Amino acid sequence: MKFGDTGRRTAACAVVLAAALGALAGCDDGDKDRAKDGGAPGGRAGSALAAVDSLTVKGRAPKTGYERARFGSAWADTDSNGCGTRDDILKRDLKSVKFRDGDCVVASGTLAPDPYTGKDVTFTRGRSRVDIDHVVALSDAWQKGAQRWDASKRIALANDPLNLLAVDARPNRGKGDGDTATWLPPDKGFRCTYVARQVAVKKKYELSVTGAERDAMRRVLAGCPEERLPGGGNPTRAPERFRAR
Repeated sequence: MKFGDTGRRTAACAVVLAAALGALAGCDDGDKDRAKDGGAPGGRAGSALAAVDSLTVKGRAPKTGYERARFGSAWADTDSNGCGTRDDILKRDLKSVKFRDGDCVVASGTLAPDPYTGKDVTFTRGRSRVDIDHVVALSDAWQKGAQRWDASKRIALANDPLNLLAVDARPNRGKGDGDTATWLPPDKGFRCTYVARQVAVKKKYELSVTGAERDAMRRVLAGCPEERLPGGGNPTRAPERFRAR
């Protein structure tokens, strides 16, 4: 064999070896990713689908003792910006917003579009067709862990922008305290975003899910495995002034 042939074979072997090592490294990385994902099929680190398997699965506790007042007075100003939470969310979610008496109280605007139906909805204060929905309903939260919390954590959940959306009043009132297994937005194009937000809220506040709820979350998010888990919102404890309530 000529020296040149030997050199070429050595170089070819080196290329094959490098490719094999790269493939092995890729497998190792995949294993690491699956560990980060909690084993969720098709999920990637940071995806909502991956986060589903990090939620605690338990049965639904009785609704006994639930009252809206257990989560503090409605729309408390937990971020200390001088405006109630309801107006904060209206300002965030409406377009063409007009105010009454300064820049806090929202007088009118347009929900364009409403995330639950995909239709435009007009908001006029006092004649509102717009609700502020708790994406994870407070009653659902009560039955899945919140009944054991202190007041400051319940108040935080009730006023956390991560858990709030301005929506058309009609489908929202049909939702009641439904979870992913029992209610989804009529607009199918919004379902991935909606379920991802429910997962994010339950993960943030360490709320449990039922087995049926977890399975429903997986089914929805399996159709959009790249849907990211949203973050942000307020701390999971209300400020000191709310803690004795």
